[in-house]
Amino acid sequence: MTIRRLPRAWSGRALAAGLGLALLAGGCASPQVDRVVLLPGREGRPTGGVSVRTPQGERVLDQPLAEARVARDGAITPGTAKADEVQARYGALLAAQPPRARLWTVYFETGSNQMAAGSDATLDEVRQALAGYPGGELVLIGHTDRVGQLEDNDRLSLQRAKALKDRLVAAGFAEQQMQVVGRGEREPLVATPDETAEPRNRRVDIKLR
Repeated sequence: MTIRRLPRAWSGRALAAGLGLALLAGGCASPQVDRVVLLPGREGRPTGGVSVRTPQGERVLDQPLAEARVARDGAITPGTAKADEVQARYGALLAAQPPRARLWTVYFETGSNQMAAGSDATLDEVRQALAGYPGGELVLIGHTDRVGQLEDNDRLSLQRAKALKDRLVAAGFAEQQMQVVGRGEREPLVATPDETAEPRNRRVDIKLR
């Protein structure tokens, strides 16, 4: 049996929040059946999808609590799991999952690594969250708008991520807890033509995991 994640197009400020997937083997009436359940995301929303494939066929799970039961001969039986039954049977397994990543965004002035007005409030939230998350890691992902040359924007996006890191280090947080990445103009929040100044694309996305 093969289980493959399906791509999902994310919108707005969300970065990929993860796929809630549990492979629940041997939990059915017959010990010769594997069970795959797509767990719901926050507030029961869809979390993407998975493809379950065997020599007998393929089944796509793309709705919360959709399930596939796979027999030893590869036959796939689709269905829908009950939330209370999943919780009762596999509650300990679900509780052992790491907490979901938390996300923030800090914006920057045009052509510089100077943070835009209002950034301090966001940084305060990040500091508070990181202080209560011992062992957590921050990933700082710098971006630019499409004004300027590609190579220059690659450098600027990394400078923005490093500037944010320096602020957090100065506030007393360990440098080894942070990773900086520059994406340049390649991953805009708002799609624009070339040489368009878009404030929402001049940013650093912050992911605490």
